Amino acid sequence: MKTTTVLVAGATGYLGRHIVKQYMSMGWHVRALVRSADAARKSGLDATELFEGEATNPLTFCGAMDGVNLVITTLGITRQRDGLSYWDVDYQANANLLTDAVAAKVERFAYVHVLNAHKMQDVPLVAAKQAFVDRLQASPIKSTIIAPSGFFSDMGDFLKMAESGRVFLFGSGDLKLNPIDGADLAEVIARAIWDGRDYVPVGGPDVLTQKELAEAAFTALGKPAKITHLPDLLRRGALKVLPYVTPPAVHGPALFFLSALGMDMVGKSYGEKHVAEHFAEQVSASSATQSPIQSKPLKTRGVS
Repeated sequence: MKTTTVLVAGATGYLGRHIVKQYMSMGWHVRALVRSADAARKSGLDATELFEGEATNPLTFCGAMDGVNLVITTLGITRQRDGLSYWDVDYQANANLLTDAVAAKVERFAYVHVLNAHKMQDVPLVAAKQAFVDRLQASPIKSTIIAPSGFFSDMGDFLKMAESGRVFLFGSGDLKLNPIDGADLAEVIARAIWDGRDYVPVGGPDVLTQKELAEAAFTALGKPAKITHLPDLLRRGALKVLPYVTPPAVHGPALFFLSALGMDMVGKSYGEKHVAEHFAEQVSASSATQSPIQSKPLKTRGVS
């Protein structure tokens, strides 16, 4: 596949920034769809072109597909806010982009999904994503679906708990995962698209149990590992109760987090960077600023 111009939606999010950087390094014309060009510039986003528009409103991004050969979207929300739901963003915003891409005869459309979506169809966040994937795969455009096991940035909760002195795990802690660095994932995405692959389940080079991940966090901090194992019944009970006792902004991401914690999240191993390196860098950065380690919401992506 020969392409020259890529439109990146969700370009200001964690993964979107890495994708922009990856394609810029490859010499492509990168058009980043952003809500505010000024804010994007101030945040250090370095794209060939910044196109202002909101994917939730098709009228605001007319012309965004002009001359585009490839669309990559990481659009999605973790915490429902500003009156927007998963169906507004994870499904409809991406569907709006797809409609324009098909009309503009864009060659390929790539979407960053989530690993094990078929096992979490009762989770609203995942259901909206899967509905879009179904629509994308039924459309006439060629597509690439990338399903990561998790990002390094998602692992902040382990490090934050370790910093506080104790990590809490559900069950034995023997379930496995292999999160991947954002830069490594962006490179995998570029290769998968270039090769014309349809679906890529992807993770990082280290396949660790949840217990081993917690121990790695303590090691990075230079602290003895203190891990408390909670009955998995608590996790399963929370999945049933939370929708009735908390607002969508709370139980929406919680249902996804708790569901993912109850299964192996292991994709095919790619990448060069290791979890221990990431933890060490986070600890070093925290020490330099003398501020507590901050965790980031799982799978948070910019909404453009």
